[in-house]
Amino acid sequence: MNAIEAERLTRRFGDFTAVREVSFEVREGELFAFLGPNGAGKTTTINMLCTLLRPTAGTARVGGHDIVREPHAVRRRIGLVFQDPSLDDRLTAWQNLAFHAMLYDVPRRVFEERAKRLLELVDLQDHAHQEVRTFSGGMKRRLELARGLLHQPKVLFLDEPTLGLDPQTRRHIWDYILRLRDTEGTTVFFTTHYMDEAERADRIAIIDHGRIIALDTPDNLKAMIGGDVILVRTSDDARAVERLREALGLDPRPTAEGVLVEAPRGDQLIPRLLGVLQNGAEPPLIVHSISLRRPSLEDVFIKLTGRAIRDEEASPLERMRLSRRLWDRR
Repeated sequence: MNAIEAERLTRRFGDFTAVREVSFEVREGELFAFLGPNGAGKTTTINMLCTLLRPTAGTARVGGHDIVREPHAVRRRIGLVFQDPSLDDRLTAWQNLAFHAMLYDVPRRVFEERAKRLLELVDLQDHAHQEVRTFSGGMKRRLELARGLLHQPKVLFLDEPTLGLDPQTRRHIWDYILRLRDTEGTTVFFTTHYMDEAERADRIAIIDHGRIIALDTPDNLKAMIGGDVILVRTSDDARAVERLREALGLDPRPTAEGVLVEAPRGDQLIPRLLGVLQNGAEPPLIVHSISLRRPSLEDVFIKLTGRAIRDEEASPLERMRLSRRLWDRR
């Protein structure tokens, strides 16, 4: 059985379409990622699936229940960790969990047992009676994970779960997420614009400008590249692109880091590539650096969209405009 089923799910805000006819399924027990830049429609999709936003068109079922016709049944079966902090920092960790348990009618004896176990899982058992305002950002995120699982949801939604955290804390948070998923058997649906986080998923849906442009396992997505990735930085990358197309029939792509070439057996291609650039061009091109690696999800995104995911990060002004649209049309 699928934990989530979405069919042509759409959300518009006036003349702006944030999510455009997305369709996908998430299997029970799966770790499923929505990968895309800020403003791509990730949070809007989560908000619809969690019944916080009503879709303009399309349908979706979460835990077997329709998000429009059965919103209360959906809410009883999901946990949600928002992108922005949502804890009461004047309460202790235990009090935050107790308040959540009261909202979900978790019996007192059941609450105490689960809260103790979950705090141990996220290494907060020694801070249970400490006010949350004294917690670090990573500790707060771990408490939010424990809170999201307190009522034993079928599906846990994580919206950019490590946004704003340092790399070491991000790694630790993911250790806890994977441990919680394995221990609780919960389906996890998360959004991210971090490639390394998406790599942890069983399957990834790449979303751009409100549309899903690819959906598969990380390995199958990277197999789309069809070989190795060579990155060359030269004295004139625009001329290098033209030269490689003319002389070797390649399809190089200019990027901010240099000229990117995808090819099988890249180690054998490099000597020919260097010869064409250094000896065949007039005047000769200077090769500053050249590297060879296996394809990454960043390469997949560039192949599908023609740009790096970080090039599409929303500016503060764009985020403000989007927030205003959401506020004005709620």
